Amino acid sequence: MGLEVATAAAAAADGSEVATALHPGVRVWVPDALDAWIAAEVLAITGDTVKVAIGSGAGKTEKEVRASDCNLQEKGHAEEDMVKLNYLHEPGVLHNLGARYSLDEIYTYTGSILIAVNPFQRLPHLYDHHMMDQYQGMALGELSPHVFAIAEAAFRTMVKERYSQAILVSGESGAGKTETTKQIMHYLAHMGGSSGASKRAGGDTSARPVEQQVLESNPLLEAFGNAKTVRNDNSSRFGKFVEIQFDANNRISGAAIRTYLLERSRIVTINDPERNFHIFYQLCDGASDDERKSLRLGSPKDYYYTNQSTCVNLTGFDNAVEYGATRHAMDIVGISKAEQDNVMRVVAGILHLGNVTFSASKEDDDGCELADDAARTALGDAAAVMMIDGERLEKALKTRTIATRDGLITKPLDVAAATNSRDSLAKTLYSRLFDWLVQKINASIGQDPDSKSFIGVLDIYGFESFKTNSFEQFCINLANEKLQQHFNQHVFKMEQEEYEREAIDWSYIEFVDNQDVLDLIEKKPIGIISLLDEACMFPATTHEQFANKLYTALKDNARFTKPKRSMTAFTLTHYAGEVTYESDYFIEKNKDFVVAEHQALLGASELELLVDIFEAKPEPAEAEGKGG
Repeated sequence: MGLEVATAAAAAADGSEVATALHPGVRVWVPDALDAWIAAEVLAITGDTVKVAIGSGAGKTEKEVRASDCNLQEKGHAEEDMVKLNYLHEPGVLHNLGARYSLDEIYTYTGSILIAVNPFQRLPHLYDHHMMDQYQGMALGELSPHVFAIAEAAFRTMVKERYSQAILVSGESGAGKTETTKQIMHYLAHMGGSSGASKRAGGDTSARPVEQQVLESNPLLEAFGNAKTVRNDNSSRFGKFVEIQFDANNRISGAAIRTYLLERSRIVTINDPERNFHIFYQLCDGASDDERKSLRLGSPKDYYYTNQSTCVNLTGFDNAVEYGATRHAMDIVGISKAEQDNVMRVVAGILHLGNVTFSASKEDDDGCELADDAARTALGDAAAVMMIDGERLEKALKTRTIATRDGLITKPLDVAAATNSRDSLAKTLYSRLFDWLVQKINASIGQDPDSKSFIGVLDIYGFESFKTNSFEQFCINLANEKLQQHFNQHVFKMEQEEYEREAIDWSYIEFVDNQDVLDLIEKKPIGIISLLDEACMFPATTHEQFANKLYTALKDNARFTKPKRSMTAFTLTHYAGEVTYESDYFIEKNKDFVVAEHQALLGASELELLVDIFEAKPEPAEAEGKGG
């Protein structure tokens, strides 16, 4: 069971204080190319140069380092709460976490924040009902660090102060955020077991408890929202806020799931050895013979959207078995057999759509045509399974209609533009389908319009930096910058302000305040987002023009740089490090509109599901129920 609740920022000790404390025999941490930090003993000091001994016996070595690179070691045992460490620096934090991990203690506090190190194995004894009973009614810090202690603190604060609470679950891919969210929900269910069926309109009073329904929806969300990444075979590629609602008696009375930042780019582009979303592989390997025939299915290796990577199967997972589990989860949340079949038609249609390729037109220099017979077959298959007109689909992919003063003009698209149109349609189809599934889950669970308070659990992926970073990574990293600022406010600024108010004798702790990065991105009128929104207001703006505007407006900002070998990329120095973003598709992705031809085509489908998800949408404020 892998877990991570929060990541602590460690403040390095002042270099002059370290230099004063250094003398022969003192134990320190020094930088190491292989292990980041390694233990050493000071042998001699000459000015700013320190000679240290590393290792012992025959393997003992000596090296010289700068005094500022030496970090003093703790003399005592590993601490359950790292606030008690004498030296709160990076090597000290890492060593403390490592020492506790070696004792099978995966949890460690930093004040009211819990840090978890992924054990990469199931530890059922840590999460049984006996363990839950132990933490019931206990204040944070009275027992050993545990995720249940965080959930208990949130529940008790909600009950005592009658204020809604939120728990942030953050960490990189593979840290175990989704599993942590499940454990928090298990504890909340243990403490506030349902007052009865959820209060949906005309709801079934014999329904299962709300918390059980939320947990049972996980396989469905994971099938459509999770994928294999380099670090994690089951990585959530979307953010999720689960709102557990409570009545006046502090019993669970309803719930809502809200999703954010689905990684749309993965639908059309994957890197080896990663995979697309699980459902594509599940459908190809798990569909019945009748389904395969009606959906014209092949294997994942036959489709461009899944064969860009050599990885098709996952160790320990059977795609066919997982497909059965996904179908069962759809049954549980009340999706009918007919609706399930329609969902799979859309999934299969997206796979076929990815095989529609184009070549330059022989008759029109500005246009394109279907590349070959295979492309024509793929287009026919996509149209057939999604029950749309094949000729209209081809026209929608190859042309664009432009409104002018004199009327509508149909403009042919070149190969690159038609391919982009195809991918845009695939991403729109999948993201709308994902939103529809979330709506069905929420309708099944039921929100309580009369709830008195709620506990929200935010499970969102952490800071990202890949070989190629686009608008999706930009949005994810902005979210993490905001969360990091909240962390700074909570851990450092608020604590230190409290010390000042109470006239406590203390030493100021230096920490990285990332407000300047947020200003660079968000500040009006010359933040990156403002400049991007401005570029989106003018249809003729190209990504080169947008990039040049960034270079001109932000060239003097220390956090912003222009890579030497690119005319459209830019680099931001985030709190977690530098990330270079390719701005080529920022404008298109920020607009996030549905092409009119695509909307009309899919809205005219004979497939009821497509007509439903492409009808006019209400404003967000109207679409959502009470959010607390």
